Amino acid sequence: MTPFESSWNPQSPESQQRRTAMLARLGALRALEERAARASAKSQARFDKRGQLLPRQRVALLLDVGAPWLPLSALAGYLHDTKDPETSVPGGGVVAGIGFVSGVRCMVVAADSGIDAGALQPMGLDKLLRVQEIALEQKLPFIHLVESAGANLMRYRVEGFVLGGAVFRNLSRLSAAGIPVITVQHGSGTAGGAYMPGLSDIVILVEGRSRAFLAGPPLLKAATGEIATEEELGGAMMHATVSGLGEYLAQDDREAISMARDVVASLGWPASRNSGEVPPPTLPASDLLGLMSEDLRQPVDMREVMARLVDASELLEFKALYGAATVCAQGNIGGHAVGLISNNGPIDVAGANKATHFIQWMCQRNQPIIYLQNTTGYMVGKDSEQGGMIKHGSKMIHAVTNATVPQITIQCGASFGAGNYGMCGRGYEPKFLFSWPNAKTSVMGAEQAARTMQIVADAALERKGIAPDPEKSQAQFDRIVHMFEAQADVAVTSGLMLDDGVIDPRDTRDVLRQCLDMCADAQARRLSPMQFGVARM
Repeated sequence: MTPFESSWNPQSPESQQRRTAMLARLGALRALEERAARASAKSQARFDKRGQLLPRQRVALLLDVGAPWLPLSALAGYLHDTKDPETSVPGGGVVAGIGFVSGVRCMVVAADSGIDAGALQPMGLDKLLRVQEIALEQKLPFIHLVESAGANLMRYRVEGFVLGGAVFRNLSRLSAAGIPVITVQHGSGTAGGAYMPGLSDIVILVEGRSRAFLAGPPLLKAATGEIATEEELGGAMMHATVSGLGEYLAQDDREAISMARDVVASLGWPASRNSGEVPPPTLPASDLLGLMSEDLRQPVDMREVMARLVDASELLEFKALYGAATVCAQGNIGGHAVGLISNNGPIDVAGANKATHFIQWMCQRNQPIIYLQNTTGYMVGKDSEQGGMIKHGSKMIHAVTNATVPQITIQCGASFGAGNYGMCGRGYEPKFLFSWPNAKTSVMGAEQAARTMQIVADAALERKGIAPDPEKSQAQFDRIVHMFEAQADVAVTSGLMLDDGVIDPRDTRDVLRQCLDMCADAQARRLSPMQFGVARM
C-alpha cells in the first residue's frame, strides 16, 4: 500500500467555512445531549439526602479510569414525546455505552432515575433492546444499574407493555448464550422491573434502598386488600435473607459498585486483544471538520476521508478507473485489515458492480467492511435504466445483505434513496452505525421531492383543464421541502434511533478502532452456552 497524496487544503476559505459550520452543528448536538445530564442533575439534592449517587456518577464509578467509553444512542427520544425542540429531553431515560470494568469490556446500562424517577420512556425501550442486541452479538457482559419507577401509567400504551417483554426475553438469551448478566439494584424495581434482577445471573442489593416486588403496597391493597410495607414485600434485607433474590448486600451505592467491579474481575473473562502500536494517519483528523459541505450536493473526494482514518494514511484502491464515483479501497485501522466503500456521487451501474465484487472479495479475505455513506442514491435516467441499474443495484444489495464479515457504517453526508440500502443503512443491520453532525437521511433530496410532487400536481390540474396557481404551487413546494428537511436532520434520525449515536468526525478512527476490536474479540471468543439462562435459586 502507498500513502495517499492529499490535494485538500485545510486552510482554504472553503475549508474554514465548512469547519465553522461543522463545529457549530456539533456544539448544538452536544448541548442537546447535555440537556439530559442537566435534567438528571436537578435531582442532586434529593439523591444526596438519601445518601445515593446520581446515575451518571454510578456509571463513572463503575468504569475503569482513563479507559475508552463509547456512549450509545444519547439522542434517543429527541422530539418523540414532545415536538418542542426547546424542551425535549433526549436519551430515553437511559444511560448506555460500552466501556471497561475491571479490565473487561462490558455493556453498561443505567436507568436515569434523576428524570421521572427512572420511569421507562418509549424510546428508552428501543434503546434497551438495541444495547442488548449489541451485547449479544459482541459477547459483552451486560451490567445493569437499576432504579426505576417502571412504566409511567399516565402515559400507558398497550404496545409498550407487550413489546417491553422483549427486554426480559433478551436477558434470558444473554444468560443462555453464556454472557454474564449482572444487576445492581440501586432503588425500586416494580412489576416488570422486578424481572430485571429476576432474570440476572448476579444481583447486588443496597440495604435500605433496593426494592423489588411484582406489586407494591398500593397495587397490593387495590388488588387483594392485603396491607404490607415495602420492606416486607421487597426490601433488600428480605431478598438477601428470605427470598434469595440477591447474592450480595451493600451498605450504599459506592459499595454496590465496588462489588460489581469485583464480580466482573472474578469472571475470568478473556482480555480484549491488543493490536499493539500502529502507525497513526499521516494526515490530521482535524481536517475532517472541513471536508464536508453543508450543501450535500457539493462534491467531496471521499478518499480524503479514508486517508484520515487508516493507519499511516495508506490505501490500496480497488478498480480505481472503473465506476470511479464509487470508491473501494483496502487499508488498516488500528491494525485491523479492512475494506472501505464510499461514494463520490450517485452509484451507477459500474459502481454497483464494482462494490458487489469488492464486498465478495472482502468476504473471501474475512476482512470487515466500513461503509462511509455520502450518496444521493442510485443513478437514474434513460441510459441508467437501459443499462440495467435495477438488477445491478440489486446485486449490490444482495452482497450487502449476505456479507459474512462484520459491517460498520458511518453516515458522513447524504444517505438518500436506495443508496441508504446499498451502503448498509440501518435496515441492513450493520454491527454499528454512527453519524456525523451534518448527515442527512431521506428517500430523496428535499427539493427533488418537492419538485416531483409539484410536477405531478400541476399535471393533474392540467388534465382537468385547470391552470396551476403559481402561489399555491410554490406554497406546496415550500411545505414539502420543510417536511423533508426536518425529517432528514441527524438530530431527528438519531432521536428515532436510526443510528447508534452522533460522533465528532475527529473521533471516527477511534470509534472504528473500538468497534473493530469488539468484532475481532467476539469472533475469537468461545462461550459456554446452555439451553436455558441461569435460573435464580
